[in-house]
Amino acid sequence: MMTSKEIRESFKTFFASKQHHIVPSAPMVIKDDPTLMFTNAGMNQFKDIILGNAEAQYKRVADSQKCLRVSGKHNDLEEVGRDTYHHTMFEMLGNWSFGDYFKKEAIAWAWEYLTDVLKIDPDLLYVTVFEGYEPENLAPDTEAASLWEAFLPKERILSGNKHDNFWEMGDTGPCGPCSEIHIDLRPESEKKNKPGRELVNSDHPQVIEIWNLVFMQYNRKANGSLEPLPNKVIDTGMGFERLCMAIQGKTSNYDTDIFTPILSAISTLTGISYGKSEETDIAMRVIADHIRTIAFAITDGQLPGNAKAGYVIRRILRRAVRYGYTFLNRREAFMYCLIPVLIETMGEAYPELIHSCELIEKVIKEEEESFMRTLETGIRLLDKKIAEAQEQGVKILNGEDAFILFDTYGFPLDLTSLILNEHDMTVDEAGFEAQMNMQKERARNATSIDASDWVILKNGETQFVGYDKTECNTEILRYRRVKQNKQEFYQIVLSTTPFYAEMGGQVGDTGWLIDSNNKKYAVYDTKKENNLPVHLMKELPAETSGTFVAKIDFEKRLSAEANHTATHLLHEALREVLGSHVEQKGSFVSADVLRFDFSHYSKLSSEEIRKVEILVNERIRKDYKREEFRDIPIQQAKEMGAMALFGEKYGDSVRVLKYGTSIELCGGTHIPSTGMIGVFRIINESSIAAGIRRIEAVTGVQSEAYLYKQADLLNELKELLGNNPMPVKALEKILEEENTLKKQVAEMFKIRTAQIKQSILEQKEEQNGIRLFVIEGEIPADIVKDIAFQVSGEIKGSFCLLGATKDQGRPTLTVMLSKDITEKFNAGNLVRTAAKQIQGGGGGQPHFATAGGKRIEGLPEALKIMKSELGFA
Repeated sequence: MMTSKEIRESFKTFFASKQHHIVPSAPMVIKDDPTLMFTNAGMNQFKDIILGNAEAQYKRVADSQKCLRVSGKHNDLEEVGRDTYHHTMFEMLGNWSFGDYFKKEAIAWAWEYLTDVLKIDPDLLYVTVFEGYEPENLAPDTEAASLWEAFLPKERILSGNKHDNFWEMGDTGPCGPCSEIHIDLRPESEKKNKPGRELVNSDHPQVIEIWNLVFMQYNRKANGSLEPLPNKVIDTGMGFERLCMAIQGKTSNYDTDIFTPILSAISTLTGISYGKSEETDIAMRVIADHIRTIAFAITDGQLPGNAKAGYVIRRILRRAVRYGYTFLNRREAFMYCLIPVLIETMGEAYPELIHSCELIEKVIKEEEESFMRTLETGIRLLDKKIAEAQEQGVKILNGEDAFILFDTYGFPLDLTSLILNEHDMTVDEAGFEAQMNMQKERARNATSIDASDWVILKNGETQFVGYDKTECNTEILRYRRVKQNKQEFYQIVLSTTPFYAEMGGQVGDTGWLIDSNNKKYAVYDTKKENNLPVHLMKELPAETSGTFVAKIDFEKRLSAEANHTATHLLHEALREVLGSHVEQKGSFVSADVLRFDFSHYSKLSSEEIRKVEILVNERIRKDYKREEFRDIPIQQAKEMGAMALFGEKYGDSVRVLKYGTSIELCGGTHIPSTGMIGVFRIINESSIAAGIRRIEAVTGVQSEAYLYKQADLLNELKELLGNNPMPVKALEKILEEENTLKKQVAEMFKIRTAQIKQSILEQKEEQNGIRLFVIEGEIPADIVKDIAFQVSGEIKGSFCLLGATKDQGRPTLTVMLSKDITEKFNAGNLVRTAAKQIQGGGGGQPHFATAGGKRIEGLPEALKIMKSELGFA
């Protein structure tokens, strides 16, 4: 029986023999595509090639790609764990042809690999082909059907509808008819009762799709229409987990060697055997699936958070925590303990797991512990609401309660829905949305893009010349109008541009597009979409044809370059001071400030921060000249000592920046020499997640401004201290004197309290066996309260203490009752009634309550009312 590792390698070896270039998996988290948060299919990393925005370096490619489907059109989350073949994170084996071979070769090689290499019995296989879709004038795929007839009898070639056999990545983008390969893994006894052809695409757990051959021919535009792609593309995707199930003779993906080690580890941690009950099995499958998603997301630089991709990962993690809590009796963090076994099963194919092991464990442990603190209370509240609803015969939880669970206890709506579903209930989603309206509106405004179709003036690719030029002649290739955040603007693609598009943490350039009449049109930002530099403008040039001058704002670019280069020097300095475990986990570089996120597990001391600053400034003063190496093989870059970050996508050719001993792979723009940075100052150091620290710093002019501000602050302090030549010692003396005075005040407070208490205890008024004590005068509320509780602890028998006092000009009322009379009298009710006389209000417990007000003149009458209520004239 082939292991999962052997199956993965056999696929790559087979397609390498068919002249395919084997490429590494791209990150699962996508950073430069506004239409996608996660890689949901193997083709995502080739999207710009398929759209014709970039040339394919290789016409034939194959790989094993890590994918995630938990939102949008392709969402498998609800099926995960409940069945045996859906997953959130999964591997997709795929082969591509970019304008090279098409249907004939794709079908023949798929058949050859499955039947000759993997030795799958052909009688187990069925295929589906697109039946056509009349509303869009899409004809049936008779070509694919006839090609399959060379390998399968006609009764095993089935027609499929648009939903099943027309593949689309999203609402827009590349698409085309597809041909799916299904396998029937049922026992022979079942096959006699019902042929497999009747169970294809019917969600039968043993009659499943294992490979989808997509024949990409179209691009779906924003208006829903289809246009032909520049080149026909073959895009195949084979679910690795399902394939392993078929090859290893299992009836569940979770019974393969991909998952069994993880399930075994969960059993060891929980003391519950897999296979004991359907309830615990589902929980274990959910956790085994979700831990992979969370771990790979973290290695790709996406930490759990409250927005966008981070929120999706947090939802998945909390979903798993809840399954462990409810069904496996886990009351403390445990999922982080599964990372070593995950590395054993997948670390060889994905070494980023090994590299990020400690970080993954720390982040997951902290997230588990954080959610555990509110999970029990939240579940208890939800259980109470479910019980109340069931008593009333109600099947729907109201939206307000669902919102409280989300806002107070961190329950995502889908988690609340999941728990309700287990009790045959649903949630009022409309009510929940009403409660969430403002937050959801902000999130929607931040992410929603309504764009018209591109107006194409010329075909071609953008040439970026910004490493060498700050202005150049150019033409507009295409443009479109966009609505976002209730604002309208234009996206413009140029033939040649010096504008750096936001990437790698560096903000996009600003500047101008200047027409032949020397009229300037402002470019306020530059973004990258699907590897395409896009210039954002409020105004479209009156005449879009002709030649323009593209010119960047040089001063802003120079400041951003200084900050970007400083991050390289900072990275090197941090590794020298803290250790080689330090690795960049994110950055932000603008003209004004730089942020640098890095892996480290404790707060930096003042001494460490100072050492880092000294090292960076030393390198700045040495004025290292920029050494740049463009389009060199990545292996050569690594041999030079350049750092390659896991979770980043690198091509075969890379760019290397070197300043002295600092050598990094980087596509950003940089200062010609370090001396131009000026001065580097760290202004803040903090934690942003488990094992992730953040440094904020300034350079150049902003660094000067920061130093001036600090100097001004110091001068103000010196003036307050009488321009003492030794201000620190002067301040220490003042603080010492303050502490002495505080002790003296506390002692006086204690003496005065004792005196007042003594005078109170000497009062002899008694009625119906209850002693009455009264406090009046200008006495701080803290002293009154202290006396009340001291009296309560010292007096034996029934008593009541009433306070009608003034504290810094404000009237206050106090009531303390002995516990034995609280059944007859209530301190809270007494102060609330009497507080009307001082134009105030208050309350408290049955034995002790207070009230405050505005009208001092009402104190005597308030005291009289309280005494009367207690039976004292």
